[in-house]
Amino acid sequence: MLNECQNLRVMLVDDNPSRSNVVEQTLLADGHRVIAKFGTGSDLSAAVFSCKPQIVFIGVDAPAPDTLESLDQMNREHPRPVVLFAERSDASTIRRAVQAGVSAYVVDGLQPNRINAVIEVALARFELQQSLQKDLEQARSRLADQRDIQRAKGIIMKRRQLDENEAFVVLRKMAMDRKQRLGDFARVVLSAADAL
Repeated sequence: MLNECQNLRVMLVDDNPSRSNVVEQTLLADGHRVIAKFGTGSDLSAAVFSCKPQIVFIGVDAPAPDTLESLDQMNREHPRPVVLFAERSDASTIRRAVQAGVSAYVVDGLQPNRINAVIEVALARFELQQSLQKDLEQARSRLADQRDIQRAKGIIMKRRQLDENEAFVVLRKMAMDRKQRLGDFARVVLSAADAL
């Protein structure tokens, strides 16, 4: 988990060299390392993959749809905390940026004296997003397991003329004998039934 706000490896994305330099100097003064600088037209996902930053700072006048799409792809492939600061914005763009994975969104530019506070917010929000995503994936997996277990029990009940409890015992024993998770083995039973 990223819970330390000092000495972060930072990737800067900005088409405005003067704005980028101000942010870079502030980050360096606060003890962070700027490991890469790119323009907004860059493939963010590939840049994050190759540079492995701990946080990404993006500076724009106003977030362009291409930048938000690139952010969305980066968030799916190589999620990182993202601070986006814009000179101007609107409510729908802010919503789209948050959906694309932005952890902290700052409008009217980024004040150098607020950078560490913004980083702390971005790190905390990113950790929360990752935790919620993990919980969601686990819940989906459990639901898929339950659905497939129920279907596999139904097949065993029909084929062996067993009641539901007996079918579950048989399914569980077969999974244990093969050292497989019950949900995974249920999918084997379903695949075999489909093949027949």
